[in-house]
Amino acid sequence: MIYREEEYLQLSGLQHFAFCRRQWALIHVEQQWKENLRTVEGNLLHGRAHDEQARERRGDTLILRGLSVSSSVLGISGKCDVVEFHADPNGVPLNGETGLWAPIPVEYKRGAPKVHQADELQLCAQAMCLEEMLCCTISEGALFYGETRRRTAVSFTPELREQVGAMLEEMHRLYARGHTPKVKPAKGCSACSLKELCLPALMKGPIYCRQWRWSYETFAQYPFCDL
Repeated sequence: MIYREEEYLQLSGLQHFAFCRRQWALIHVEQQWKENLRTVEGNLLHGRAHDEQARERRGDTLILRGLSVSSSVLGISGKCDVVEFHADPNGVPLNGETGLWAPIPVEYKRGAPKVHQADELQLCAQAMCLEEMLCCTISEGALFYGETRRRTAVSFTPELREQVGAMLEEMHRLYARGHTPKVKPAKGCSACSLKELCLPALMKGPIYCRQWRWSYETFAQYPFCDL
């Protein structure tokens, strides 16, 4: 399927969707958003990646920041924090540059590597957009975490690519319906910037599921919760 530009979803939403489908819908379908310390720190880190000059050369490496990307096949658009182009005889030509260049997307994140694959999925989607735009193949990229100050290499395996495609198809279906998934409280909810919008009554009541405590009265208000 080929999507029209007006049907494109935000590439960054893939990370939200992988973390929590309801969080994605609240932000991208219902247009609700609330910042917390984590989102502020993340925005500052991304800002540093984007605010510097758009193009920088370091030896045989060309660095582009805030590069806009899109894919009509996936139906998404967004920006890459950083794309490094390394001089490579098997690479692709670039406007204004001589020689051939192999692209490597680099995404900046606060904190440390996570147990889920939300960051890897977002990075893989960026690579798939670049592949479509540049008519090339990208085998890996990198995640840079602000807490560890180190890069983590990410291989774009067939399984990861398939997962990206499947999630984006589901996102398009939900967006077209204007549907927000029901609540499924989990451990990660305590750090979510939308927890007070998503579960306002739960944030005030005695809750626990490991770190949360549920009273019978509170649970009765949310019979659809899957614990």
